[in-house]
Amino acid sequence: MEAMISVNKIGKYFKDKKVLHEISFDVHKGEIMAILGPNGAGKSTTIRNIMGIMYPDEGDISFRQHQGVPRNKIGYLPEERGLYKNVKVMDILLYLADLKDYPLKKAKQRALEYLKKFDLEGKENVLVEELSKGMGQKVQFIASILHEPELLILDEPFSGLDPVSQELFKDEIRQLAKQGTAILLSSHQMNLVEEMADRLFMISKGQKVIYGTMDEVKMEYANFKCTIRGHNERSMLEGLPDVERMKQSDNTSILYLSKHVHPATWLKNLPDDVSIQELVFDRITLHEIFIDVANGKNLMMEAGEMDA
Repeated sequence: MEAMISVNKIGKYFKDKKVLHEISFDVHKGEIMAILGPNGAGKSTTIRNIMGIMYPDEGDISFRQHQGVPRNKIGYLPEERGLYKNVKVMDILLYLADLKDYPLKKAKQRALEYLKKFDLEGKENVLVEELSKGMGQKVQFIASILHEPELLILDEPFSGLDPVSQELFKDEIRQLAKQGTAILLSSHQMNLVEEMADRLFMISKGQKVIYGTMDEVKMEYANFKCTIRGHNERSMLEGLPDVERMKQSDNTSILYLSKHVHPATWLKNLPDDVSIQELVFDRITLHEIFIDVANGKNLMMEAGEMDA
């Protein structure tokens, strides 16, 4: 698969403090790649280096095997929204398209199509400041994709959106990837990332923690857990084989199991008198993996580094 952008061992210093340590990953054509990490992990610094807002002190970034990333090939939806408030919607869209050297006639046609698609038909002459927060976010999203970028960087794209608008965004992001756009997605909404991303790169304290496909990450780092609904004494369950830790509240017990447990075999350990109204056996979520990283749990030491 063609690498649209390659980040190769970049390092970055702020004064005498190193904030990025040999960060390397690729974003392929037609894939959704998630970049994740706690606040202050280095995600925004990495994105700014890709954007050319700042430059790495070590390593390099290439676009289709050429040094540097042409700005007219990138679409960017920043976390902090920044549309001019006293400008009409169509005027700001055409202005931003023009900055990317995109034909204005084609930009206007595409803008009208996208405004209709995102339930903003008839809003082209409305001032940005008159839009709701969700509407404003839709306009900025349209601005980021209007010029048909080859690389699209989305920083918290779902923030502040209602469920219907989230579905619109997800559908459009998937469609763009299907058409060949390389998408770099940064979000703290782990359920949406887990649902959408093909691969992920997780960073903590400026260093790579996890890098691989979603399936690889789940297999490598997401141990099984068994959730039992029913009234059971804690002592009955926490002493079972391969139970590393346990959470219990009301009538629900969550048993976090050791690595490489075989579900069908392990279930035979349950006592005959265990109360089961409902039982779910699955792997821990990406959200729980993220929490482990944020709390400083060294997943690499436990699981070994994964090639990707």
